[in-house]
Amino acid sequence: MMPPNGKKHCRSLPPDAFTNLPDHVIDVILMRLPCKDAVRTSILSKKWRYHWCRLTELKLDYELWETKKDILNSAVKFTKIIYQILTLHEGPITKFILNVFHLKSCPKIDNFIYFLSKNGIQHLVLHFPLNNLCRLPSSLFTCSQLRHLTLHNCIIHHPSTFEGFDRLISLELCEVTISAEMIKSLISLCPLLERLVLEISELLDTIEINAPMLRSFDFKGCISSLCLKNVPLLAKVSLIGKDSHEADYVDFAKLFESCPALKHLILDFFYSELFMEARDEAPTRLPFDINSVKRFDLPAIVLMDSYGLSCALCWIRSFPYLEYLEIRVYNDAEDDHVPESLELERFADVTFNHLREVKLGCFVGIASEMQLIKLLLAKSPVLVRILIDPWIDDEPSDTRSKILAEVSKFSHASPEAEVVYQSEETEG
Repeated sequence: MMPPNGKKHCRSLPPDAFTNLPDHVIDVILMRLPCKDAVRTSILSKKWRYHWCRLTELKLDYELWETKKDILNSAVKFTKIIYQILTLHEGPITKFILNVFHLKSCPKIDNFIYFLSKNGIQHLVLHFPLNNLCRLPSSLFTCSQLRHLTLHNCIIHHPSTFEGFDRLISLELCEVTISAEMIKSLISLCPLLERLVLEISELLDTIEINAPMLRSFDFKGCISSLCLKNVPLLAKVSLIGKDSHEADYVDFAKLFESCPALKHLILDFFYSELFMEARDEAPTRLPFDINSVKRFDLPAIVLMDSYGLSCALCWIRSFPYLEYLEIRVYNDAEDDHVPESLELERFADVTFNHLREVKLGCFVGIASEMQLIKLLLAKSPVLVRILIDPWIDDEPSDTRSKILAEVSKFSHASPEAEVVYQSEETEG
């Protein structure tokens, strides 16, 4: 039988299609939806009505309460949503993400944090308002099952009764107000900690890191000194200076003396002193070699800054087993002279015997950059590739050809070494 004129036959799902889905399938669907949409599924059927109330992972952010018609202010909406979750939710919440950085004031979350502490929270992320720091409720320090904790824009002071997070493996503190002594105490009370991120603008006293299981440490801020006291497994360190007006005088030679497992080092102190010595003179190498380092990243080096360049070269000389080097250079394209510290004669007693790959970022092709390539090619007997990432993506092909032609004339200690542009590598 033909359908009525002007109407097309459409196949539709049977009315019980959603109702008959297994519970675990419904759980998978809800976990992949934003929290607002997950709640809306309650209208699909009686079976779905309160299924969202058993979600083990929740994310609350501005999208949840921001509407075109804002009758209530954000703080009131947030309070209502939290109240509904407290009232309706059943079972454990293992992961919770709260992002209210845009609010003008810090919402009241004490009861909710207490609720999470009693419901098996393992992964907790809290982003509080930027300009109105929130004081963490003491109940957070009773979340005994925490394995991942991320805190942004808050005041941290754990109670004297705090016994530690004995399951925590990842801790991230960003733009928080906390004393150096409190950081020391908090870290020492996390015996399984493997990953630590500190992003702190305030200039603190010496920060002591005592974490025997720590494997990765990222720091961004202005710190007078760091003390890596007990970090036998620490393999990756990233240190990034943040304040251009407060130079950090950190004795890195002493700092890394206690890092026997360090393999990957990232140093970005573009505006800071890298050594304790006077500004006009930098050492040629550290007091001792760091044999464990295999990868070294310098995200911001000015080749025309003789002191900063000398510091960078000091580090490179002190990593005899270095395999991968990444440098992002910043230069004045009109300043086309070669710094003395890059002259081959200054490396007469140095060979990069294990260096296999180099990446040069923000490359423009001035004399100092070409001299750096010349140095690396001449002193690296097992070098495989130097990858050039140009400052200008659509750099003219004839400019690249000219640079590569000049590079081909340089002495190559490694017969396999090649110099290529990153775009060509991608196309290949």
